[in-house]
Amino acid sequence: MKITEHIQKAKGKTLFSFEIIPPKKGKNIEELYGNINPLMEFNPPFIDVTTSREEYVYIEKEGLLDRKITRMRPGTVGICAAIKHKYDVDTVPHVLCGGFSKEETEYLLVDCHYLGIENVMALRGDAMSHQKYFEAAQGGHQFAKELVVQIQNLNRGKYLHDVIEADDKSDFCIGVAGYPEKHIEAPSLQTDLKRLKEKVDAGADYVVTQMFFDNAKYFEFVDAAKAIGIDVPIIPGIKPIAIKRHLQVLPQVFKIDLPEDLIKAVEACKNNSEIRQVGIEWAIQQSKALKQANVPVLHYYSMGKSDNIKNIASQVF
Repeated sequence: MKITEHIQKAKGKTLFSFEIIPPKKGKNIEELYGNINPLMEFNPPFIDVTTSREEYVYIEKEGLLDRKITRMRPGTVGICAAIKHKYDVDTVPHVLCGGFSKEETEYLLVDCHYLGIENVMALRGDAMSHQKYFEAAQGGHQFAKELVVQIQNLNRGKYLHDVIEADDKSDFCIGVAGYPEKHIEAPSLQTDLKRLKEKVDAGADYVVTQMFFDNAKYFEFVDAAKAIGIDVPIIPGIKPIAIKRHLQVLPQVFKIDLPEDLIKAVEACKNNSEIRQVGIEWAIQQSKALKQANVPVLHYYSMGKSDNIKNIASQVF
């Protein structure tokens, strides 16, 4: 079932969903199941599975370091199929511009279609660690809007190069990212909203926001989006703080503001266990207020761990 259909079927009830990351190569999928199992009691209609960019590794060979490119967390589509089969829940693979050619993207989408996966999240992706700015792969997309267009073309039966006549069309529901405090590279929030509208006009069906810690930022973002004609569901993304380093890392990496009350509460903690509890309690209050405002879904960034998400969901759902 499509994400938009799940939202319509809920008839105003706020749904619960979460995002997971694939295990590193060499790790067993059972560890992933161990983190999913405790969250299934909250009846998520869908689970997102991230896709990692390629990265460089250095392998010693005859006394020299040989640089190789690899993906440390492959298997997104396979994991989506496995979760769908095991839990009978819809899955949403993240599809990236970064690191993929248009042809590779088409193959991935065809695999998803064959597996009965009806939803995809279309993202540009981040720059690689050695790049100052994002660079498209050779033969790939530069912007998420272009990726949305390719997916919508496939929904119409239009494949790359027009070398076939399609008698079986995909029907993907397409999610895209939104940034309540603007994307790191956008010169202004208004410019960023225009880029979001371009993605929606190209065929995106719903939006999931970047994490935020001040609900006012989300509500202002939704109002501003509606004001310029964005009328698709906008799902808030929530991430609980877990370690003190998050005070520096999250604003630096994601260019978000942390509320002073949250900063003071974390700084007053004596250890990470106390910080984790502060993060849980903050996310509970965020979630309750958002749910009271009838947001369509509360979407949690689990980062591979489920204990704090379970603590939050048990108080909200």
